[in-house]
Amino acid sequence: MAPELALDAETDGLLSSADELVSGNALSANALSANALSANALSANALSANALSREAALTLKDPGEGGELFRTLVKYMVSCALDESQRFSFSWTDAAGRTHDEVYRGELGLADAWGRGPLDPGGKQIVSACLAARTNRYGVSVVISMRSHQAPLRHEVGREEREAYPHVEGAFWGDLFAETPYLRACYTGASVELSRAALRDCAAGHVDGDGDLEACGMIEIVGDCQAHCSKLHPPGQYYKDCVDPESGKTRYVITTGLR
Repeated sequence: MAPELALDAETDGLLSSADELVSGNALSANALSANALSANALSANALSANALSREAALTLKDPGEGGELFRTLVKYMVSCALDESQRFSFSWTDAAGRTHDEVYRGELGLADAWGRGPLDPGGKQIVSACLAARTNRYGVSVVISMRSHQAPLRHEVGREEREAYPHVEGAFWGDLFAETPYLRACYTGASVELSRAALRDCAAGHVDGDGDLEACGMIEIVGDCQAHCSKLHPPGQYYKDCVDPESGKTRYVITTGLR
């Protein structure tokens, strides 16, 4: 059984301690994910510098709303980063004194080396892109196809899945671990109405009462992917790379497809 997360003065925080991640026995096989991470869980408060460094363990055990948001975020981080043979376990106590034993299991394996040490720059970016792709403005779960030039999605998303989810809605990238965290999204023009009909406004952009395009929480919609990304890779139906308005070109991009 996984050990409880230590909370002593030497704890280096959730994102820099390999001892907090423990291996299991299953295998990863599926690149499809349900995206019900709420925009609130990616708010500035949930992703403060303290929450992502030495105070991470304390925030993880906070019985209040801040702890709930951070636990949701960490659950999705683990799902994106680790594969099905890995898990992250810890305990926390609620306001009524009840103990909750949490076990967050890996799924996609986009940065499974996190189980052995801190995330490298590429791992931070691809996990950030995965979180952005799975964020839903309304907290509604929508099944999507997640694709990328990065392994393992590059090899695991086969023809059958691409045909079942033929509508490329857009792309996501960013870095939640940067000194100034950021997330970006672009849309595929032909799929905008489909994305909005599926309540995927974090991809297509939400139109307010004045007809202006709103961001989705901290996800900035930069416009059409044609203006920001390379051409769609025909066999894989994904964008190999995109150009961020501030940080420049990145290869750590998640492309999403809808039915």
